[in-house]
Amino acid sequence: MTSSSLILCLLCLLSTSLNVADAAGGSWKQVLAKGGVSAMHMQLLTNDRVIIFDRQDFGQSQIMLPKSKCDPAKVPGTTDCSAHSVEYNVAANTVRPLMIQTDVWCSSGSVDPSGRLIQTGGNGAGSKVVRTMQPCTNGCDWAETPGALLAQRWYASVQILPSGEEIIIGGRAQFNFEFYPKNTFNGLYSLPFLSDTNDQGIENNLYPFTFLNTDDNMFIFANNRAILLDYKNNQVVKTYPTVPGGDPRSYPSTGSAAFLPLTNLEADNIVTEVLVCGGAPIGSYVKSLRGNFVTALNTCARMKLNDAAPAWVVETMPSARVMGDMTLLPNGDVLIVNGAGKGAAGWESADAPVLAPVLYHPDNALGSRFETQNPARAARLYHSTAILLRDGRVLVGGSNPHAHYNFTNVKFPTEVSLDTFSPSYLDATVLNLRPAIDSPVSLARVGYAKQLDVTFTIQGAADLNRVEVVMMAPTFTTHSFSMNQRMLVLTKGTILNLGNKTYRVPVTTPKSGVLAPPGYYFLFVVHQGVPSVANWIHIQ
Repeated sequence: MTSSSLILCLLCLLSTSLNVADAAGGSWKQVLAKGGVSAMHMQLLTNDRVIIFDRQDFGQSQIMLPKSKCDPAKVPGTTDCSAHSVEYNVAANTVRPLMIQTDVWCSSGSVDPSGRLIQTGGNGAGSKVVRTMQPCTNGCDWAETPGALLAQRWYASVQILPSGEEIIIGGRAQFNFEFYPKNTFNGLYSLPFLSDTNDQGIENNLYPFTFLNTDDNMFIFANNRAILLDYKNNQVVKTYPTVPGGDPRSYPSTGSAAFLPLTNLEADNIVTEVLVCGGAPIGSYVKSLRGNFVTALNTCARMKLNDAAPAWVVETMPSARVMGDMTLLPNGDVLIVNGAGKGAAGWESADAPVLAPVLYHPDNALGSRFETQNPARAARLYHSTAILLRDGRVLVGGSNPHAHYNFTNVKFPTEVSLDTFSPSYLDATVLNLRPAIDSPVSLARVGYAKQLDVTFTIQGAADLNRVEVVMMAPTFTTHSFSMNQRMLVLTKGTILNLGNKTYRVPVTTPKSGVLAPPGYYFLFVVHQGVPSVANWIHIQ
């Protein structure tokens, strides 16, 4: 399928999902009632396929492996031939079963510079395994390399580095970090910050929020604290203040976090901000084990990392939320979706699903940044996920509030369905404002600090003062954290009107891999807050 025909397919799917309600913003559509596997982990690849997987020994899922791969003896801990991973084809709206041989429960991942999914760790025999998945269209499947990691990585986080390698941080009982592949750093490196944030056996330091800062140091947030780590020399170069109130924000008191859009990329000291939202008050997890579900946190904390005296600014959300997912949108907003109003992360540990997502507008004045959206169809609690698609929709899946697949006689059944949320920038009333990219073509290669001419059309009345070109990294999302999430607003020159509703804008690509680690990104043109369908670009 050509790039242009794929875009047409995506737009056709999008047009069928516009059921705009009047009460609030955004619309929902169930795209698959039976995706087969609950989406505990999700990653979009450059072939517009989403790799979805859950725990490998969960019991029988709702999709079976082909007979050629049906050999339970090859998969320890299973007695059936059901799949625990699928490939979701966005354009065709279909799933294909994939074969996983070791347990990927609560693992992590990223996409390397070649576009290949690198999935790390898991539980038990899977905890030191690295698995890879190619973005192919001819029936590829998982490849597994046992013993590729030095430590057991269960509930760890991953960040792609300027070298193209990834840093893997933390995990259960792992107060350390390592790299993959081990081209530059081949050791296991102690990180006492992770043990310091382990509260008396309540591991509020799992799935730490990690972001590559614009000075090539690693921002790491766990529990209620954060540091800036010189990962090359294993030195803490800055310790940030504790979040006001002192309540934990990372697993199992699970909030979420986002690295806000990077602008003014030519500046010497780029403003970098982190937003952390939701979580659970101290003691909530222990109380949830006894069936006492404490109201979740209703606050967000935002901080500028590069300030001389960084300080958290606290804001109040429209509702309390634990286990929410935070997804950057191409217009710069942050979507906060999924989760519960009470409890903590874990089996049977939450109640009061929060169905209505919230938009966070970073550039609005303090006190006017939140906007409640139309409610979702389904409760998405523990092990739910959300990722941005190339057409601007957000794919939402998952929810395993129980230890195994459990569809009956429970308050919150396991969800194997997939829904999409279409922000109001996809409403039918603004489709004539939507740009369409003519060039660069999808999968084009670009270099650092280069001029890139972007040609696009707008069928409606164009306001050229309100055009932006942005790059966005596709995320690996699990447990309320979108790893490697990054948005860059490119510096642009004068926009030329080429006639026939066609325009060209020169933009400058990011100046180094510190700003944009090498690999594949979405390239969006955004007009009056309405994004195009993105083209993939490859920066290296």
